[in-house]
Amino acid sequence: MSKIVVPIKIQTDRKTTDDLGATLQACNTAANYISTVAWESREFSKFGIQRLAYAKVKEEFGLGAQATVRTIAKVADAYNSGDQKFRRTRKRQFSWSSAQPFDSRNMSWSLEDKTLSIWTINGRAKSVPFLCASWQLELLRHNPIAESDLVFRKGSFYVYATIDIADEAMNESPDVFLGVDLGIVNIATLSDGTNFSGKHLNHVRNRNLRLRRKLQKKGTRSAKRLLVERSGCEARFAKDTNHCISKKIVTEAKRTGHGIALEDLEGIRSRVRLRKPQRVALNSWGILPTGIICSIQSDSRWCSSGLC
Repeated sequence: MSKIVVPIKIQTDRKTTDDLGATLQACNTAANYISTVAWESREFSKFGIQRLAYAKVKEEFGLGAQATVRTIAKVADAYNSGDQKFRRTRKRQFSWSSAQPFDSRNMSWSLEDKTLSIWTINGRAKSVPFLCASWQLELLRHNPIAESDLVFRKGSFYVYATIDIADEAMNESPDVFLGVDLGIVNIATLSDGTNFSGKHLNHVRNRNLRLRRKLQKKGTRSAKRLLVERSGCEARFAKDTNHCISKKIVTEAKRTGHGIALEDLEGIRSRVRLRKPQRVALNSWGILPTGIICSIQSDSRWCSSGLC
């Protein structure tokens, strides 16, 4: 089974907005308390934390039973996920707007009406309309919805719904592999001679860098407002570029029945030492090949070729 995250924008009125904001604030205040309990007791398992903090959190912070359980699970995941050597090295803190997980017990969907019902600290908000594309709605209709996250981003509330999709059969032992070499000048070069140039992407990245420096130096209110509006623009552009390239690579591998062999880039920053002008290119380069690898791995579920 593969998991896909489908972002849904909630259309809220003033009361629902206030209720969802209060819910996030209460849940994350409780999460900070739970994190303190876990850190001081050095107990990081979900059931261990639940044994220590469940009753007090439910009583003091006004959370429902399921919201309390999901908040405890969120804290446990924060201490037990990520790189092994960095786990449990510092106390985890949650801002008031940190994402809050929900499941089918405290969030339900009416896909025909494009509405949802969600638990809030001031009572359940019913028939809340949401916006999504038609292909997103089809994914939600034809696949089971697992855990969903309530997210506050740039003044709006979103639900990131996780759905489970059955994997297609893959050729786990292909005879021939399609090699993918990743780089800065050329984003990806295939072993069959196909080349994906990074000229346009590097031009966009350098233009955005110059614009950010100019606006940061100016420092006026309008300049800061423009910086906020443009935040995430380059990351979205790079993500779209990665996705388009990875789809072409996977389509070619599927057509020819080849496997996909990816370059191992682990520890590349620690292996090289560059002059200052080159450091920007290397550090911003990280979102590109890593994104290519993630996109290929996620897109390969549609492909019958192997992946190594």
